[in-house]
Amino acid sequence: MNFQNRNFVRGLVLMAIAVLFGLVAYLHYPIGHFSRGGPGLFPFMISCILFVIGMLTVVRSHFVAPAPMNHSVKNIALVLTGLAGFALISEHLDMIPGIVFLVFVATAAGTSYSVVRNVKISVGLIAVAYAFKYVLGLNLPLLGQ
Repeated sequence: MNFQNRNFVRGLVLMAIAVLFGLVAYLHYPIGHFSRGGPGLFPFMISCILFVIGMLTVVRSHFVAPAPMNHSVKNIALVLTGLAGFALISEHLDMIPGIVFLVFVATAAGTSYSVVRNVKISVGLIAVAYAFKYVLGLNLPLLGQ
């Protein structure tokens, strides 16, 4: 096992996350049946799909050129700041500015920064949030409640 290959490690992390969430869904929520799914069916199925993607990533890592592992503390800090800011802003103000904050801060960790692209991503995520609220009936803190 080569833990210096980013593709290999990425697959292992995906598989670990899938196992963690799959076990929580399986052990703490009733799964039900496909004809009448319980609250644990959807997260369990998603974790199974994520596990398969992780396995495919690990297998693929043996056939493509290895990508070296590198860590940037600045990028990790930016992504964590974006997530923490999203949670705080969504809880105390509203989810829309939280989404915008998350997108603009987290994308600063990338290789290129585009305000136009960030606005497009923010609008798309806000549309998804409204769809979750009004189509699926989730209780999300969005404007217009």
